[in-house]
Amino acid sequence: MPEVEVVIAHRARTTLRVGDVFLKIDADQALTDVEVEAMTLAPVPTPEVLWRKPPVLALAALPGSAIGHLGEPSAASPAAWAAAGAAVRRLHDAPLPPWPGRSLDEIAARLDGECERLVATGILPAGLVARNRRIAEAALRPWQPAFTHGDLHVSHVFVDGDEVTGVLDWSEAARGDALFDLATLTLGHREHLGDVVAGYGGGVDLDVIRAWWSVRSLLAVRWLVEHGFDPFRPGCEVDVLRAQIATSELFLQGAD
Repeated sequence: MPEVEVVIAHRARTTLRVGDVFLKIDADQALTDVEVEAMTLAPVPTPEVLWRKPPVLALAALPGSAIGHLGEPSAASPAAWAAAGAAVRRLHDAPLPPWPGRSLDEIAARLDGECERLVATGILPAGLVARNRRIAEAALRPWQPAFTHGDLHVSHVFVDGDEVTGVLDWSEAARGDALFDLATLTLGHREHLGDVVAGYGGGVDLDVIRAWWSVRSLLAVRWLVEHGFDPFRPGCEVDVLRAQIATSELFLQGAD
């Protein structure tokens, strides 16, 4: 008899695994609508939709395993990371989805509000927040909209050997900045950024990707804390924010 495994559980979503079937239960059915339509439109492998009976969406398990996990070294080969970059490029080159994403002004306002709350609640030191907010500024510029996954967390990309077998969790898919997807995929795995970019091809501004690392981490920390996750674990969001400052200081020293 297969056992019921709780993959993730918080107030907004619970995902269960029973054998080779994943059951996703979303409080917001609009997110599930987006997920199903995005998987239909995306030119990359996605999980098979077995059935949907709101609030439950049943998906078939993907072959292979996640290319990595935040806070852990990745066992995947450089070729697998390059294949992930190539898959993301196919997505970004596809026709835009019919629904919009967040605007630049919305993201900037949300980021500023989040920075204020991180300091006011004492979750992060003011200096760490302020310096990463300055780094983040490079990402907050006009972009050409692309079909973006929107939550291309490293654990959402599955590979078997050097082949991408599927991409999970499309509820945040929308029109957006292509470099945000690349930044999300490589967050906490900067050692594989070169592999991803090699597979992705041209049109990549590495400074913008690094800036999105700061944006993504600043936006995530408080939500993770409030939902029972630990962004302070080694290699996770807070370590990314600290590494951003260290990298910035090394760059400035080299420029002197």
